[in-house]
Amino acid sequence: MEQKRLLLAITLSFAVFLVWSIVFGPKPETKPQKSTETTTNREEKTTQTPQVSAQKAELDQRTDTVQSNEQQDIIKKDERPARSLIVETPLFKMYLDEKGAAVTQMVLKDYKESIEENAPFKKLIPEKLTGGTVLLRMTDPKALGLEKMVYTADVAEDVINVDNGSRTVRFQAITDGNVKIEKTYRFNADSYYVDVDVQVVNNSGTPVNGDLAMGLRDVVDADKATYGFEGPSGLVNDGLEQVKIKKIEKDNKISGTVSWVAIEKLYFMDSVVSKSPVEGSMFLGFKDNILSNQLVTPIGSIPGGQSKTISYLLFMGPKSLKILEQTDTGLARAINYGWFDFIAKPCLWFMNFIYGFIPNYGVAIIILTVITRLIFWPLAQKSYKSMSDMRKLQPVMEEIREKYKDDKVRMNEETMALYRTYKINPLGGCLPMLIQMPVFLALYRMLYGAIELRHAPFIGWIKDLSAPDRLFHFDISLPFIQPPVGIPVLTLIMGATMILQQKMSPAPGDPTQA
Repeated sequence: MEQKRLLLAITLSFAVFLVWSIVFGPKPETKPQKSTETTTNREEKTTQTPQVSAQKAELDQRTDTVQSNEQQDIIKKDERPARSLIVETPLFKMYLDEKGAAVTQMVLKDYKESIEENAPFKKLIPEKLTGGTVLLRMTDPKALGLEKMVYTADVAEDVINVDNGSRTVRFQAITDGNVKIEKTYRFNADSYYVDVDVQVVNNSGTPVNGDLAMGLRDVVDADKATYGFEGPSGLVNDGLEQVKIKKIEKDNKISGTVSWVAIEKLYFMDSVVSKSPVEGSMFLGFKDNILSNQLVTPIGSIPGGQSKTISYLLFMGPKSLKILEQTDTGLARAINYGWFDFIAKPCLWFMNFIYGFIPNYGVAIIILTVITRLIFWPLAQKSYKSMSDMRKLQPVMEEIREKYKDDKVRMNEETMALYRTYKINPLGGCLPMLIQMPVFLALYRMLYGAIELRHAPFIGWIKDLSAPDRLFHFDISLPFIQPPVGIPVLTLIMGATMILQQKMSPAPGDPTQA
């Protein structure tokens, strides 16, 4: 009974509120003003003459055009997209970008990524290197951020072909401090070398001071194990400086008379060469696997209204001794074979000389090795004779050892007297071999780094003299064996010949000689 009364009370309450809102509630607002304005606008449009309507439409169009041009000007000044240019010569294709006036890619037409017939041309700059290389930096506050500025190229076309002669591409930019930077690339059809001139024009009211740096960048793996040198290098104080990547943190700046700086790989290199050696420094950096090497040049003080030009040579190409020796800048010294450099380079020259007559580097290596062995043949014969003489004295040597086994001093005296009597040098058998070792070590070092052998075929299954010798390829991986996994035929032949040579050699007659 109580629940029925409660429901009835709630129903009556809602009914009262509903009636009250309908009878006494606020009425919806009307907008007569808007209706009036709309009517007035319609009347004006109805009463306008065709001539007035045309003038109004033309005025609206001009207003829209002015607003559009203003927006385009803002985009040109602040958000203008950087153009990408391609300079193509018979030797290479260089990709340039207006942002930083940088080199974003270098494609070499005479070299390929692999030995496959349809393999693409060799690219020197990794795709993941954002921002490119060959970038400028200045320490003066009026010219900061040059590597991020958008320059303006003075060429209309996006692809520049340099089939003969030379061609220039000039980039210009003006900093917030009113310093004008001109970076000019000059390409020659028959050369890997590119002239790069940098002009600093001081249009500000105060002098420009500090340093100008031309920098190279690359992506490298610091943990990669290599036999030859790979990393940053430079010619400073007429001495070759090669800095291991793991030591950059301690040796990141080398000051003196700088001729060139470079980033070297096994077969290729990038280098910035000062046309005249400068008193500056080679400044290195390594962060997030990005290696940088900058040629830093003091520019002195440039007064307002004056300018200064610094000239460089840019080289991005193969580490070929013949190509690097085309200039007298000392860049050829980047090809360095360590302790045996004075032996390895004549071997390289002679191998290329043989190749000029027999165009097969495998055959050239065989001939070079045979000639080297012939040169050392007298030493080898002397070694064999010494070992043979020692073997003849073996019975007498055994008697001396047995007789003076308890007196080591007397044993050595009698042994040396025996050597003097028969005029035998106990080291005569091994010294000639020790003399030959540097030559063959230099030969090995040269063959490992010679770009001439990269993708050079020999015979049969040997298609690349710079790659491991493998007959057949097995889809497996084995420890301590460089892929691809296969049958190392030449290695097995070399091992067999070494065993055969050892068997043919006379046995040493003295344990000391052995």
